[in-house]
Order: sequence, then structure tokens, then C-alpha cells
Amino acid sequence: MESTRASTGTLYLMPIWLGEHGGTEQVTPMSIAVAERVTHWFCENERSARRALRRMSPSIVMDSLMLHRLDERTTRAEADSMLAVLRDGNDAAIISEAGMPGIADPGALLVQAAHRAGINVVPLIGASSVVLALAASGLNGQRFCFHGYLPVKPHERKAAIKRLEHEAQHGGAQILIETPYRNDALLADLLAACAPATMLCIAIDLTQPGGSVVTRSVAQWKSTRTALGKRPAIFILGAAVR
Repeated sequence: MESTRASTGTLYLMPIWLGEHGGTEQVTPMSIAVAERVTHWFCENERSARRALRRMSPSIVMDSLMLHRLDERTTRAEADSMLAVLRDGNDAAIISEAGMPGIADPGALLVQAAHRAGINVVPLIGASSVVLALAASGLNGQRFCFHGYLPVKPHERKAAIKRLEHEAQHGGAQILIETPYRNDALLADLLAACAPATMLCIAIDLTQPGGSVVTRSVAQWKSTRTALGKRPAIFILGAAVR
């Protein structure tokens, strides 16, 4: 294993901003240094990847970059074939649409392939909306579970919410996300399905102007008549305050 890793490149996980606001003050010097020397990038969208890299450093020559598509349609076989650039001794990096690669992100498929091949994987320091929301929620940070997206069908989604509420009351915080245009529908289902004393945190537009993290009981949320709109949000269910 060690000899294999010594002869191959390193796969970096490059975190970026959670929105359009923010500059290099939100990026570590190590991330910038890696971005300035790596030429192979795995990304969901070439245009947004190039925009993020320009934002990270003006010294990056866009024409020198080789971008490889890595999205929800990428197969395991394709991920395995992508490792050729690393086997040739080149360093490479995954860049997500927003936040940390591999967390609610198709980059995990390539990371798995890298581990199978004995290629070194290095996560760089940066924003993860899931961790930021949990830290600011005041809910159980000692024990938690991230579920990603809930089922789209209303009856399946409501059943899933009831299961998560049970876990939140008897286990740890339960974290979920939704496509922004479904935020208000999910909030309505959460308020309809959960008991009044259950705690709900909504973290929206994290690290961005106007962003907020608010934790209230379901009863309190019902009284506020909140409309979230189409903004990136994290939802966390937690145990009632005792």
C-alpha cells in the first residue's frame, strides 16, 4: 500500500463557498496553494468550477486546467477510470457545487474509488453547511445523523418525518436538507407531523448576508408563519427541552 501511494498523486477535497458572497478571507492559504498548482479537477459543472477557481486565485490559468465531469450520473466504472490521472503521478482535486466535496455530493463515489486503489485522499479545511448548522443549533452535537433528502411523495415524506422525530426524541439530532424550491413544502410537513414540543432548527444561507440559524419548538414555528423561499437551508430535528 505504501509503495502504491508513493508512486501516485494525491486526491484533494477542495471546499468552496456556500454562496456567492465571500472572498479569499474564507479560504485557507493551503487551499489556495493547492488550487494554484493542481491542473486536474473533478466537478459537477465546468462553468461553476471555473468561476470558483477564478474567485480563489487570479493566478490560476484557466486554459491549463483539465476538468472532468463527476456528478450523480457518474458510474462506478467511470469513477475508476478517472483515477488514471492520479496513477500517472498527478495530483487532482474534487470541487463541489458548494461546500465540502463528498458530503451530500457525488464526489464520494470517486473518493471510494481512490481508497480501493490505495490513493491518498486529503480533505482540506473549509465550510460544511451540515456541521455549521449543527454547531449553531444548540441541539445534540454528541450524537446526530444526516439523512440528506427525504422522499418526494407526501405520504412517504410524512412517514419519514415521524421516524426522524422519534429518533430525535430518543437518540440524537436528525439533520436533513431539501431542494430550495421545496423548502416551504418540507417546513409545512414538519410542522404538521411533529409534536408541538419537538425542537426544529432551520439554518438558511449560512455564511451569506442575511443568513440565519434559528432553533424553536414546532409550536413556536407555527406561530411565526415563516416563509423560507428558495434559499439553501438545513433542517434539524431535536429533543424537546427538559
